[in-house]
Amino acid sequence: MYRYKILIVDDDKLLQASLDDILSESYDTLIAGSGEEALRLFKSRPIDLVLLDIRLPGINGIETLRRMKEIGGEAVVIMMTAYEDVKSVISSMKMGAFDYLVKPLDIEELEVIIDKALENLKLKREVEELRRQFVKEYNLDDIVAQSNAMKLALRLADTIARSHDTTVLIEGETGTGKEVIARFIHHRSDRFDKPFVNINCGAISKELVESELFGYEKGSFTGGLQEGKRGKFEAADGGTILLDEISELLPATQVKLLTFLEEKAFYPVGGSAKKHVDVRIIAATNKSLEDGIRENTFREDLYYRLNVARITIPPLRDRQADILPLALFFMNKFNEKFRKQFRGISEDARKLLLDHPWTGNVREMRNVIERVILMEDGHEIEPGHLEFMKKTPGALSPSGNKIRLPSTGLNLDELTMDLIIQALERSGGHRGRAAKLLGISRPTMIYRIEKYGIKV
Repeated sequence: MYRYKILIVDDDKLLQASLDDILSESYDTLIAGSGEEALRLFKSRPIDLVLLDIRLPGINGIETLRRMKEIGGEAVVIMMTAYEDVKSVISSMKMGAFDYLVKPLDIEELEVIIDKALENLKLKREVEELRRQFVKEYNLDDIVAQSNAMKLALRLADTIARSHDTTVLIEGETGTGKEVIARFIHHRSDRFDKPFVNINCGAISKELVESELFGYEKGSFTGGLQEGKRGKFEAADGGTILLDEISELLPATQVKLLTFLEEKAFYPVGGSAKKHVDVRIIAATNKSLEDGIRENTFREDLYYRLNVARITIPPLRDRQADILPLALFFMNKFNEKFRKQFRGISEDARKLLLDHPWTGNVREMRNVIERVILMEDGHEIEPGHLEFMKKTPGALSPSGNKIRLPSTGLNLDELTMDLIIQALERSGGHRGRAAKLLGISRPTMIYRIEKYGIKV
C-alpha cells in the first residue's frame, strides 16, 4: 500500500521529533530545519504534503511556499504558526496553502487536517488520471497545430472550456477536425469525467430525431420499446453533447432544441413530465447557417442561441504550415501500426503534398498516408508513392479545374447558376444527388433552383 511522504519544516527540534514520532507510523517523513533545506528536499524527493512553519531562520515560510509553488508539483502545503498572524496566514492561503495550524498543535486537529489534505490530493490525482485516459482514448495529444489559424482555434477552445455551460458553434468543412475540437473543449472543462455524446443530426432518420434526442415514454409510438427509452440529452446529463451537422435538423426539432437551450429542460416524446438536465451544447456544421436563415431552413433565434462562442476551423488547403507536420505525424502513427521504417518525406513528395487541394481535409490526409505506409516500403515517402492522388475523382489541382478569378472579375450569380445546372445534368435532374455534388443541403438546392428560375 502506498505511503504518503510528508515533509516537516520547522527549526524547533523538539517539535520536529514529536511530529516525526506521531506521523511516522502512517507516513514516510522527512525533516528540514530551514526553508533552504526544505527546498533542496522538495526538489530532490517526491513529496505529497508539507507541514511548513511560517517563522524560520533564513527565508521564512511564506517565501519558501512561494518558491515551492514555482517549482511545481502536486504537494499539499499546511502552514504552521505560533501566532495568530492573520496577514501571513491570508498571504499563504492566497498563494495556495491548503490550510493552517496554530501552535501549540492540537494532535486531533492535525490528523483531521492532514487526512482532508491527502484526500484532496488523492482526488486531484484521480481526476488527472481520468484526464490522461481521456486524452489517450481520443488522441487529443495528437492535435497538430503549427498554423496560426489552428493555434487560434485551440486558444479559443481552451478559453471556452473554462466556462461551465457556454454554448459553442464550430464551423468547418468536412474532415477539418470539428469533433476533435469539441472533445478538446470537453476534456479541458470541469465536465471531462462525465459523458461526451456525439450525435450526427444528418444520420438520424428525420422521423426519429426527436425521440433520439429527447427520448420517449412507453407506448408513445408503434415499434418503440415497451418501457420507453432515454434520449441522448438525458444520457449526457452532467457532460457535453455534440450536435454534428446541426443544419440538418428539421424545423420542429429546432423549436424543441431552442426551448431546451432557454429552459435546460425538455419533454420526452409522448411525455407530460418535464425533465431537467445539465449539459453543454456544442453544435458543429459544415454548411453556412446564415445561408440557412436566408433560405428559411434554419431558425434565426436558434442560430443566435448556438452562436454564443464560435470557432471556425479553416480547410487544410488554407493551413499550409500544418500539411507537412500532419503528414509526418500520420507517417509515424502508421509506421507503428504496420511495423514499417519510413523516416521522412522526399523534397518532391513534399511539394506534391503541399500542392494537393486536400478537399477531404485532415481525414483525406490520414487516408493518403495510411495507404502509402501500408502499401509501400522504403525509408522515405517518394512522389511515386503518391501517384494515386492524381486519380482521385473530382480532385481539383491548382493548375487544373480550380477556379481562378479573372482580372476583370466575374458574376457570382451566373457562376452559381451554371454549377447548379451542371450538377442537375450530371445527376439526371435528381435534386438530392445534385445537392450532394455541390456540398449543399437539399432545401438549399431547391431554394436556389427557384431563385434562379432553373427548369428541371
